[in-house]
Amino acid sequence: MLKAAGLTLAGVFVLTAAGTGWAYWHLNHNIKSVDINSALGDDRPAKAVTTPSASASALPSEALNILVLGSDSRSGKENAALGGGDSSGARSDTAMVVHIDRGRTTATVVSIPRDTLVTRPACPTPSGGTTAVAYGAMFNSAYSVGGPVCAVKTVESLTDVRMDHYIEIDFSGFAKLVNAVGGVDVTTDEDIDDDKSHLHLKAGDHHLNGKQALALARTRHGIGDGSDLGRIGLQQKLVKALLEQISTTDLLAGPTKLYKVADAVTGSLTTDTGLDSLGELMKLGQSLEGLSAEDVKTVTMPVVTAPSDHNRVVAEEPAASKLWKSLR
Repeated sequence: MLKAAGLTLAGVFVLTAAGTGWAYWHLNHNIKSVDINSALGDDRPAKAVTTPSASASALPSEALNILVLGSDSRSGKENAALGGGDSSGARSDTAMVVHIDRGRTTATVVSIPRDTLVTRPACPTPSGGTTAVAYGAMFNSAYSVGGPVCAVKTVESLTDVRMDHYIEIDFSGFAKLVNAVGGVDVTTDEDIDDDKSHLHLKAGDHHLNGKQALALARTRHGIGDGSDLGRIGLQQKLVKALLEQISTTDLLAGPTKLYKVADAVTGSLTTDTGLDSLGELMKLGQSLEGLSAEDVKTVTMPVVTAPSDHNRVVAEEPAASKLWKSLR
């Protein structure tokens, strides 16, 4: 997703350089950002020491850890049309730590189940206050309580890994992106019959539009044991399908389609202030040009059923700590 977004925006640069600056201005202002570094200060894991590039124009190649959240709003007419249900507010039902190795030719994507019970640390609030420490809190409550800043702080507290960047993808924007690239192809291993996500599919090959893809990302009750672990597997499959669709589509051959995809990408993103421009996102995407889908490993943080609640999970030790240590 990061690579595809960056390279798509690189194509926009080519077109807008020869055309109008309005398109560049519009796409650049689509991107929302949060100053996470200023909010968290120095009370966080140490930043990895990097070696400066020999050339100022060289693309960055150091290792990176990026927290990618999928924020899911179920309120409003647009989300109602997408099968969002009646609940209000936004939740972070998808959380992935993307670790890109030094050289940026291999990567590991670690999914954190939203039902994981964690110690949610005290988080700064925009008003200048602080949220209270919460023990045995659901992982996704961090976003609900304190937004992106608390989500990052909670992940860093859980993993002891510094998040170099933050990227949030709005689920309704994700649906628009899937439509913009012409849909995605996925294969389901079992029938899916989930009234809550409004998705009903037979096992087999399917070409999904944006609404169906979003329903697949939300599905949990119609597969496996109904837990979040089954949904994570579907989401990982969906991300790979989107990457494959974008990589096989010649966006540069059609300026209108390229702009439509770029508008969907930028309109769905909230980033930290280090990635809040077309230039920075393009540089990130170009630095990942040597990263192929086959070199991206997807895993889920090792978990076991929580002793206090069989509907929740906790990190399985020492396996979880070993995984996070390998990403530092």
